[in-house]
Amino acid sequence: MRRPSIDPVVWRPAKVEGARPTRATLPALSLIQVSGLGPEDVLCDKGHLFTGVEDGRILRLTPDGRRLDTIADTGGRPLGIELHTDGRLLVCDAVRGLLAVERASGEIEVLVERGPNLRVCNNAAVTMDGTVYFTDSTSRFDLEHWKADLLEHGGTGRLLRRDPDGTVETVLEGLHFANGVALAPDESSVVVAQTGAYRLDKVHLTGERQGESEPLAEGLPAFPDNIATGSDGLVWIAMASPRIAALDILSRLHPVLRKGVWALPEALQVKEKRVVWVRALDIETGRVVHDLYGEHPDFHMVTGVREANGTVYLGSLAERAIARFDLA
Repeated sequence: MRRPSIDPVVWRPAKVEGARPTRATLPALSLIQVSGLGPEDVLCDKGHLFTGVEDGRILRLTPDGRRLDTIADTGGRPLGIELHTDGRLLVCDAVRGLLAVERASGEIEVLVERGPNLRVCNNAAVTMDGTVYFTDSTSRFDLEHWKADLLEHGGTGRLLRRDPDGTVETVLEGLHFANGVALAPDESSVVVAQTGAYRLDKVHLTGERQGESEPLAEGLPAFPDNIATGSDGLVWIAMASPRIAALDILSRLHPVLRKGVWALPEALQVKEKRVVWVRALDIETGRVVHDLYGEHPDFHMVTGVREANGTVYLGSLAERAIARFDLA
């Protein structure tokens, strides 16, 4: 497929705050194989795991991996997956938009269609009344060209809100590859990850500061991907890859240099590093509670994370498995 052209802008990334651990801190991983590439996110509910893979299928697995069923096929590319208050699965599909999927029948309802106002639906979170906060990563590029958005750095991503009556409004705009979304346990705020800016932003939904936004974490040492509120009340962050020094340097220099990088053959393109990394933050203070980093020969590029009663499940855009580990 022919690559789209990019129009980069000069950008100065924030200084790294809190570099990666100096030794491996990641507990031992167990891998749960799936019948497809790229289980980008993972959801835990009622004794099952749910994920979506590259060919459009939505899968249901037992946590031990002994049973795997295909429960639906979006015909697109499912990314983030959440539980809707009505019991359906809420699926962010980069090709079709924001979807609701019946777990028993596989019936699919398009809640927000992909189109001029929604290009890459990526991740979501749902309030108790059925309001959905979700991201449109970029208005410039399709999912397969996500690297183009990071190189261009135009800031065309948005955090959107879909009310129960179907009305859709913009909550935040100007985001650099808007990605993960997580709600505070009391729904007083919503957090959104900017993959391209190495940061998380918190939007106040209630109280005197309602509607205001502020950074929850800046200068992250890695590219944040999906985020999720765990059963422990913490915001868990999938850290897809450590920051790439060459990319940060290029961002500060003349934009024509990044056009040259984008024109290189795929084999010479900037690539993610093979690590497994997740963090968990206090949603009120941004304090790092868990910083779990390591390597595994058969798993890398963590794009989804879900903590459930002391067990952490990891999704990956690049693997054919879900990983899991138990917190000490």
